[in-house]
Amino acid sequence: MPELPEVETVARDLRRHLLPDGGGPGPVIVGARVAWPGTLRDGDPPSFERGVAGRRVEQIGRRGKQLILLLDGGAFLTVHLKMTGQLFVVPAGLARDAYERLALRLDDGRELRFRDVRKFGRVGLYGADDDPFGGIGPEPLDPRFTLRLFRDRIRRRRARLKPLLVDQAFIAGVGNIYADEALWRARLHPLRSAATLRPPDERALHRHVVEILAEAVERRGSSIDDYTAPDGDGEMQERLDVYQRTGQPCPRCGRPVRRIVIGIRATHFCSFCQRLPASDRPGAAKLLATMTPRPGRVASARKGRRWVDIEGEGSLGRTADEAARARGRADRTRAAAAARRARARAGTAAAPSGDGAAPAAEATA
Repeated sequence: MPELPEVETVARDLRRHLLPDGGGPGPVIVGARVAWPGTLRDGDPPSFERGVAGRRVEQIGRRGKQLILLLDGGAFLTVHLKMTGQLFVVPAGLARDAYERLALRLDDGRELRFRDVRKFGRVGLYGADDDPFGGIGPEPLDPRFTLRLFRDRIRRRRARLKPLLVDQAFIAGVGNIYADEALWRARLHPLRSAATLRPPDERALHRHVVEILAEAVERRGSSIDDYTAPDGDGEMQERLDVYQRTGQPCPRCGRPVRRIVIGIRATHFCSFCQRLPASDRPGAAKLLATMTPRPGRVASARKGRRWVDIEGEGSLGRTADEAARARGRADRTRAAAAARRARARAGTAAAPSGDGAAPAAEATA
């Protein structure tokens, strides 16, 4: 599911397409076409079409994992991409896509189309007095998200770190990808309890949550599975250290990256770099027993192209240059992974021999 960096990238791309010089005001919505009513939060296409017709797009922003289109009169649209939602600005005469769920017709001869293969995405229309974001936590890239604020919030919680980081009521916008990456950078085990963190741990986690999200925004997010933005794919997937790297060498120590499932979320970590405190091990024993790969085994690499790498419908809304860049993404990702493995092997080979404690640490982490 697209997280904060991916949704922020979509918002920035849409501002370039719809708002003059990145500001407002933008085009007027002259009508809407709802191909699947379930895309609407209220499930009422006639009401939605009446509510958006004649309104001008004034600003485009984001709250957590949701896109916001501010309209004149105080109304606003929210778009939750969920797993396979995509937005494109295209000429009105472009052939309709089989996976188009909703389109906004604009007065400049273009359309903003929402396509969603799996139909999980949702679009809502709200009035000036509505607040659909109640209960969502602070924005981690807001300057007000200070270490003091983070410490105040995390010291009230006792949950395990991975479920806590992806809890939108705790921090807005963090999901599977960047929670795994931030925990790896901070050297904190995903099953560690928040109550066991010391001040240096809190400082490291705050720093790396902010840093990984900011870096991912600069790199246009991680184009994994179906995520792509109006101006094309991101490149952060080429810089990820542990997410979906099961069985590959940890870039820091060379030992294999492990995978467990917490709730319904796959979680990736290095059991040597990210040690689990002894106090947390009894409660985590059952989950750790499902860890893959087990010591001595190597996981097979994930194969196959992303859906949007396939020519044809997947290239909707992209220029020829953007489509060419998308075709080269798999080669770049493989090359980056090979370079990481080579660096990890070189680091392992250079490490002092006789590290007899490593296997035991991996088995018990």
